[in-house]
Amino acid sequence: MSTPALTKFSIAERLERNFLAALLGLMTMITFANVVIRKLQEMDFWRSDWFAPWAEPLSTFGLQSLETTVFLFAWMGIIGTAYMVRIKAQLGVDVALNYMPPVWRKASALLAVSACLLYTLLLLKGSWDYWAPFANLPPTEGRIWPEGFKARYLSQGYYEVNDIVMPAWAQFLSDWFNEGEKYEKIPRFIPYFALPFGMALLLWRYLRVAVDVMQGKANMIIASHEAEDLVDQAAATADKD
Repeated sequence: MSTPALTKFSIAERLERNFLAALLGLMTMITFANVVIRKLQEMDFWRSDWFAPWAEPLSTFGLQSLETTVFLFAWMGIIGTAYMVRIKAQLGVDVALNYMPPVWRKASALLAVSACLLYTLLLLKGSWDYWAPFANLPPTEGRIWPEGFKARYLSQGYYEVNDIVMPAWAQFLSDWFNEGEKYEKIPRFIPYFALPFGMALLLWRYLRVAVDVMQGKANMIIASHEAEDLVDQAAATADKD
């Protein structure tokens, strides 16, 4: 009966890992292309008439590349943090834990994961309150703990990023978030969604860790002196895949 669950978990982990790899690959390709474009701009043919049809779109791509890589890096960093919690690959110091009896070790792990849950809850509230107005959604009441949603707030769905041009196929979003006025650049709520999504995913992962600790499936939430072995094991697994 446990085989389907294991298969589902394996597929989800593979999708998450491939998503992070795709983000890193996109960042690399975009940065490389931007370097090539900047070198081409120094050549004489760039300003010639015959190259004009290609010069403008390439220049536009170059202008968008920096902001695009920044947003991709933000997504990779935030989602990657949650993934590291999932595979228990976060580094830490476990010298004291190794000298504790099992009961105290479990209590210490529960205390640590409780602190992580509290911190992640604060991050989730802050990230939602920051992102929600850009999506025309209400932020929460309360400075520290959410006390319901605000009845009156300023919708900011019209805010755009600085450089990334809004594709024509996505202009339907202007009807939903910008009262039908077309976007010139992509709206901020799209890249900024990494904040609440990533914090919610991180909270879910810490909840899973807390359950594992309480059930005795894990005795810590970090990897410290075993980190090198874990890296070698991950590399061997990647080679097999």
